[in-house]
Amino acid sequence: MSAVAVPSAEHAALVDRLARPLQDLRISVIDRCNFRCPYCMPEERYPRDHAFMAAAQRLKPEEIERLARLFVGLGVRKLRLTGGEPLLRRDLPEIISRLAALPGAPDLALTSNGVLLTRDAAALAAAGLQRITISLDALDPQIFAAMSGGRGRVEDVLGGLRHAAAAGLSPIKINCVVQRGINETEVMPLVEHFRGSGQIVRFIEYMDVGTCNRWQASAVVPSRELLAQIHARYPLEPVDPAYRGEVAERYRFLDGAGEIGFISSVSQPFCGHCTRARVSADGRLYTCLFAREGQDLRALIRGDQGDGAVEAMIEAIWRKRQDRYSEQRQQAQPTREGRVEMYRIGG
Repeated sequence: MSAVAVPSAEHAALVDRLARPLQDLRISVIDRCNFRCPYCMPEERYPRDHAFMAAAQRLKPEEIERLARLFVGLGVRKLRLTGGEPLLRRDLPEIISRLAALPGAPDLALTSNGVLLTRDAAALAAAGLQRITISLDALDPQIFAAMSGGRGRVEDVLGGLRHAAAAGLSPIKINCVVQRGINETEVMPLVEHFRGSGQIVRFIEYMDVGTCNRWQASAVVPSRELLAQIHARYPLEPVDPAYRGEVAERYRFLDGAGEIGFISSVSQPFCGHCTRARVSADGRLYTCLFAREGQDLRALIRGDQGDGAVEAMIEAIWRKRQDRYSEQRQQAQPTREGRVEMYRIGG
């Protein structure tokens, strides 16, 4: 397992207003996707002729490297590349190679829908990618097709997963967003398929991200319900968090067949331990998955501002941060108007 970056003493105390340190950075490299998952990018809102971000608007590989280096200097220890679908970006291996060479050796991972991994897994591993998370909401071909907006085949994802494993991108994590009445029947098949494989399935509560997924609380399947269902067939025991800010509650099978996880932003908010910042493909910094506005870092790095000015802006934004949307959701029903869409900043 690779070493993780350790923040310098100068920046060891960089915390927000709720005393949460800056430790994780998610970088969206592209806003396009080859799926149209209804909970993220529904077809009716994003048809095939939708005008996505022009290539010139996206951060260049050297700009991504520069921002990541500054974030690592401020204490970030984990970098994750997201989208959209990051494998649609042809210069992704170059981006990974630049990030893998950063001083301090931050943990470097990527989230993908997996269908292009058959083509790209070996090149990404050779460039320095360490780990990968694959979204897989169902094993049933018809349910999977519906949940990908009619654009995906489950056999392609499973093929990509095999190539990722062969390339050494492990441990592989499998993310499944569970929606009542849609795919909750797929939970046990996923558990049974990946038990003993060394790959870790994580079940994610359906969240009210963005403005266009028609979220209803009644569609959420609480993690506790899934835990009870799985435990009844395959006894589980809890696993301690690996680090502060880990969002998944981890459990291992008592028979030694591996582990699973639950991400429960709706029923068990974890805002109090959130250490994540997000940068969109056009270089805007967001301090929450449910944010309405981002701060433009691209203008600084494409202007005549030196590293010190960019670093100072990042630090000032983080120190002002007080986001805790998931906790507030339980207290009231905040408006979703104007909220950034998930495909722009990753999940």
